[in-house]
Amino acid sequence: MAAAKQVPIKTGFSFHAKAAEVMAGIDLSGKTAVVTGAYSGLGLEAARALSSAGASVVAPARDPKRASEALASAGLGAAIVSMDLANLASVAEAAAEIGDTHDKVDILINNAGIMACPESRTAAGWEMQFAVNHIGHHIFTRELMPYLLNANGARVVTTSSVAHKRSRIRFDDIHFVKEPYDKWLAYAQSKTANALFALELNRRRAGDGIKSFSVHPGAVMTQIQRHLQKGELAAMGWVDEHGELTPDAKKFIKTPEEGAATLLWAATSPLLENRGGEYCENCDIAAMSEGSAPRWSGVAAWAVDDDDANRLWEMTDAMVLSAAA
Repeated sequence: MAAAKQVPIKTGFSFHAKAAEVMAGIDLSGKTAVVTGAYSGLGLEAARALSSAGASVVAPARDPKRASEALASAGLGAAIVSMDLANLASVAEAAAEIGDTHDKVDILINNAGIMACPESRTAAGWEMQFAVNHIGHHIFTRELMPYLLNANGARVVTTSSVAHKRSRIRFDDIHFVKEPYDKWLAYAQSKTANALFALELNRRRAGDGIKSFSVHPGAVMTQIQRHLQKGELAAMGWVDEHGELTPDAKKFIKTPEEGAATLLWAATSPLLENRGGEYCENCDIAAMSEGSAPRWSGVAAWAVDDDDANRLWEMTDAMVLSAAA
């Protein structure tokens, strides 16, 4: 049974609303924003908008050199912290480093991720997409909790995807040990995990002033598609035989600035002061996906299920404890 009511607000933003529109009138002076994956795609646009609104931006990055070059090219003076989401020690060290230089974190955007990659596993034996997209951010948020609490009203936004509708959490075989690896099911499961994480985090911490949301940014062409061949993108209807966007794709694919808009809306909108735990899309709370709902919008019941959210949280903590032993 889903606790998140998923009742759209009807904000009036268009499908192609840009980051600048969402951030109009938002003042983040004196605020600290941490954005994972901040040196490309959605993360870079989110970091740019947050910085323009006055926030001090921290960018954890697996490749600090590349991050430094990308952020410098964008004219952003973000603080870069080394972090590999697939490595437990690295995640904890990154959070500690942030805490050494900041007494609070007002906004945390868990945005970094991988998609449909070849099968690979972490040192703990975890399937890589689940490990990076979900477990790494679960640990990172936990380690940053003292600083989120110090903000007295922090928001945590985690990037999910409409791809979650392809798979619920495979509780009996999360890491594809019993069954052959399927890159799309693995990705879908990790995105369901992102939504459930946001729901459970909100349940556990709303009383402490922390609000949490998950976000489907929309279909956006970024580096996250790097593991896909042109033929796969063509089969999905995204590109033609020349690798150019198809006419239909141009209608539903967003630019990175448009994709970042919902992340920023969830992180800053005053309309969400009395909300929390919901899955968002198109700068609004998404509607439940029922009956004949389009496959590219809405949220599946399993991604906002209270029981599954709590179960996933407990299982994730157990995985982390076992790996650290």
